[in-house]
Amino acid sequence: MKEGCLMYSSKLQERLKSKGIDIGDRIKVAGPGGEFTGFLMPRPHYGDSDILVIKLSSGYNVGLKVDSIELIEKSKASPKPASSEERIKNGHLSILGCGGTIASRIEYKTGAVYPSISASELRQSFPALKRWAVNSRQIFSLFSEDMNASHWRLLADAIDEEIKGGSNGIVVMHGTDTMTYTSSAISFMIQNPPVPIVFVGAQRSSDRPSSENEMNILNSAYTASKDFAEVSVCMHATTNDDYCHVHRGTRVRKMHTSRRDAFHSIDSDPLFSVDYRTETFKPLSEYRKRAPVSEMNISKKMNDNVALIYSHPNIKPSLISKLDDYDGVVFIGTGLGHLPANAFDDKSVRSVLEPVKALIDSGIPVVMSSQCINGRLCMRVYTSGRLLMDIGVIGDGMDWTPETAYTKLCWVLGQTKDMKKIKEMMVTDYVGEICPRSGTQIV
Repeated sequence: MKEGCLMYSSKLQERLKSKGIDIGDRIKVAGPGGEFTGFLMPRPHYGDSDILVIKLSSGYNVGLKVDSIELIEKSKASPKPASSEERIKNGHLSILGCGGTIASRIEYKTGAVYPSISASELRQSFPALKRWAVNSRQIFSLFSEDMNASHWRLLADAIDEEIKGGSNGIVVMHGTDTMTYTSSAISFMIQNPPVPIVFVGAQRSSDRPSSENEMNILNSAYTASKDFAEVSVCMHATTNDDYCHVHRGTRVRKMHTSRRDAFHSIDSDPLFSVDYRTETFKPLSEYRKRAPVSEMNISKKMNDNVALIYSHPNIKPSLISKLDDYDGVVFIGTGLGHLPANAFDDKSVRSVLEPVKALIDSGIPVVMSSQCINGRLCMRVYTSGRLLMDIGVIGDGMDWTPETAYTKLCWVLGQTKDMKKIKEMMVTDYVGEICPRSGTQIV
């Protein structure tokens, strides 16, 4: 055992060394909390270095103060990532890894996390994938909050290459926290794809008994094999392992920090209810079917110099004035699409109307979305909204999500700098981001 490799205290490391115990070995420990058997885990960088961490047979880790330690079984060598494999040329599914919980597997002997992205590793982690021919590759491996427009472009390039290389469907394994930003961005960048492009993630890691990663990945692969051709998100539909919903990439939001059914279609129905086990693929709303590659429209240019600002009480006009370094601004306004505009000339109100107007007058487009989960913007109802419309804020009548309004403005600014054209493109429905009729459900 190398000194310090476990990050335990020197005293505890000496005890482990004297017993010939290394990380990944199966051990039995006893202490004030009782007697436990499990695999020795690495120490995290934080916490008490005299606490020993083991993985129980349930899959959960526990930290223990120990009086006695006994070696039961030495660990076998940890698996290493598989070498590159021969790629299938046509008629296959392409699985692209972008990081996130679903893109990794846990080696239970050590607790180490490995990217499960080669075809053989994926089949090992998810044996039911063998029903499809699969090519796979890692595009990048990041926490999704670290992703930005440069990663969207890399992913769009990879998807483009896979489609032109004969792929029959694309599955993108992605972290859940910003998956809806990426799915909407790719929706604008790759329009009218000839095959399904299905984003999938997992709320719970594969070392937890409640992980939903297997059902999500298999249902996304099943969806990618069907007669369907849009950018979508496939995630658990309920807290149980009943089935998954497939959501349009521009109409979906993550609605819970940890529930397995966190993803919901907003102001629209999901596209499909899907269960690969029963071969259920039930349409729930209109969708685009597969079409020739010639119909695909690719516009990968994105302007990432766009701000997304949440309106709140006490927001300062000076904050808005400082946004002049951006090429575009999206507000997450209140209600029907409002910002503090001081419609009644109250002396204590700090109106942001003038700095917003200054942005627009300087050639910076300003777009409105709503903090409300459901419903359509209607800036003509109240004076605040009318004042914002009068100075040129874009958004009246739209029902886009804030994430989609943001990625759409990034995409539109990548295509043109003309203010008139920008407004025209923003209010044009390209990929289902604007529904002709508001939904009745409340999420």
